[in-house]
Amino acid sequence: MNTIIFAAAMVTIIGIICAVVLSAASKIMHVKVDERITLLTDCMPGANCGACGYPGCSAYANALISGNVKTNLCTPGGEAVLLKISSILGVEGESIEKKIAVVNCYCNIGRQQKKMDYKGVYSCEAARALYGGENACAFGCLGYGDCKTVCPSGAICMEEGIARIVPNLCSGCGVCVKTCPNNLISIEKASSRVFVLCKNIEKGAVTRKKCVSGCIACTKCVKECPENAITITENLAQIDREKCSNCGKCIEVCVTKCIKLNYFPAVS
Repeated sequence: MNTIIFAAAMVTIIGIICAVVLSAASKIMHVKVDERITLLTDCMPGANCGACGYPGCSAYANALISGNVKTNLCTPGGEAVLLKISSILGVEGESIEKKIAVVNCYCNIGRQQKKMDYKGVYSCEAARALYGGENACAFGCLGYGDCKTVCPSGAICMEEGIARIVPNLCSGCGVCVKTCPNNLISIEKASSRVFVLCKNIEKGAVTRKKCVSGCIACTKCVKECPENAITITENLAQIDREKCSNCGKCIEVCVTKCIKLNYFPAVS
């Protein structure tokens, strides 16, 4: 009996000592948190998409408090979140430009060359793991809609085996960018109008055999561009957004028509 009482007493004493030590430690090691961080985090969408360039909403909130970080980086939140952030920080609101995802592939399923008949898991990630997917072009859209599945805005649909963006629904969050196993999707300013919708970096003759809409690096667009905004890098035409005036002259001379104008005709 005495042994049981002694054991119970010892456990009680140890518990009290631990409680005192933890209480003291919490006061000594307490780090004061700026309440504005909580306010900023709460006013953000909570998607933790990384569109702002930070790992998540909390990280962006901390950055806003700790340094000279722009208040207009949360594109999914739009003007509403921008106004709240500016109000909390007591600064003048910056303008925010709408951004939209772009699927850099335009070859419809009926025109794609196949290298096999895929019967595996209905997933882009799974298909790519099996010899790069069923399409002859290993750089194009795999067509199984992984991006559509993760899109929080329902802004992606599948059209003839290719992912397409619904402009007015897209918030530019970038979740689809991280999901696409072929790194086909990019986030662009909605004011941009000219895009090279191809990612194939193989030589032109090889690309042509696999996809009728692929860039063959013929350089005609480079020569035609009045702003010198187009270059050929790794057998693929690249547009410098800072120089491009959206004139569309490159589209007129594009042999395979992989350069498109007014990709976001319905943006509002």
